[in-house]
Amino acid sequence: MIGQQTTIARAVNFDGQGLHTGNRVRMTLSPAPPDHGIVFRRVDRDPPLDLVARVESVPEHNDYGRNTTLERDGVRVHTVEHVLAAITGLGLDNLVVELDSNEPVEPSDGSCAAFVEHLRRAGVQRQGTPKRTFVVRRAHTFQDGDVEIHALPYDGFRVSFTIHYDNPVIGTQHASFEIDPEVFAREIAPARTFALLRDVRALQAKGLIRGGSLENAVVVDEDRILNEGPLRFPDEFVRHKILDLLGDLALLGCPIRGHVISVRSGHDTNVQFVRQLAAVANASRSPVRPGIVWDIVDIERIMPHRYPFLLVDRILEFEDRKRVVGIKNVTMNEPFFQGHFPGHPIMPAVLIIEAMAQCGGVLLLNSVDNPEDKLMYFMGIDKARFRKPVLPGDQLRFELQLLRFGGSVCKMEGKAFVDGELVAEAELLSTVIER
Repeated sequence: MIGQQTTIARAVNFDGQGLHTGNRVRMTLSPAPPDHGIVFRRVDRDPPLDLVARVESVPEHNDYGRNTTLERDGVRVHTVEHVLAAITGLGLDNLVVELDSNEPVEPSDGSCAAFVEHLRRAGVQRQGTPKRTFVVRRAHTFQDGDVEIHALPYDGFRVSFTIHYDNPVIGTQHASFEIDPEVFAREIAPARTFALLRDVRALQAKGLIRGGSLENAVVVDEDRILNEGPLRFPDEFVRHKILDLLGDLALLGCPIRGHVISVRSGHDTNVQFVRQLAAVANASRSPVRPGIVWDIVDIERIMPHRYPFLLVDRILEFEDRKRVVGIKNVTMNEPFFQGHFPGHPIMPAVLIIEAMAQCGGVLLLNSVDNPEDKLMYFMGIDKARFRKPVLPGDQLRFELQLLRFGGSVCKMEGKAFVDGELVAEAELLSTVIER
């Protein structure tokens, strides 16, 4: 899971009512900057109040039940899971969800397909900052009675779910999906929320699901489905449970690389499991440092080079498919100084070009799909000029501009500076191939 953080290109608006409260609500999903995350903003408060979509914002006690709620300073937003599932299911990282009430709009059909459609129409904006992914490196297990949730190491993101109801219409169902935006939009987002009729009556007695109806939920009696028309999928019930789980996993605050397996879980147990993962993620999460867009860990995630041939240390600026600025710190410990030259160390000109190309490689490999499966090859070097020697203790600053990018071939103009003075320049022709 290598890639840039994303947001939407423009805001989208919804009007409707909440599922549980039944309150009328206007909701706007707006772009947000890199490393912002997903924030719910109660604009009906003075001043507006932000609630970060992280598990730390989930109260220990949820008196609404059967949903996921965020709370800050006594102010709550209920039933956030469908919006979160749509946002993170499409691979979006940074958004502001503005509400003038205490619950998001519930789509008219009880799924999150409408959210997905509008977000896709808004367009995805890549933001030039690497995704902060939680990599499952060992098995994590949660168990509460007959509920089990596991996260296992896996090269990708897969979710498997098993449900078992004593209702013969639902019974036992199992589904497993490799989650990406296309799979989510096609296989998961259209699955509608559902409830047993006996549970509906109990919830109504508590004053809940005031916005619920046969139009926005599948209601199941002891021997039949009360809604008109067929199910959207033979296993629609378990698919919606996957949708809910994805919304709850979004409270980790970053994408997951791993296989999440759930048996009979619901929102409360999902949240408990996310708290468990968050404790691990927070302990290992690198702080976001001002002035650094990609650090060495990020660079190693996308570039195949390693010691002694990884020659770029940081990326300071990144404009998607346009330009990149990076640095290489040159120290006396560089292995090439042993022979180039003893007693008169000078960085080889060819390695300055190589370091320049690696900096450009971060830009190029972020411009193709599945960069972890790709390599960048040199095809040509034009107009190379070397103005001054580069010595131990210098810091090389590389500035590269993408001149042309068609198919798998690109041309970049690169310049190298030390203390603001131009020391080398070249035009680089490269191609991307399968690794």
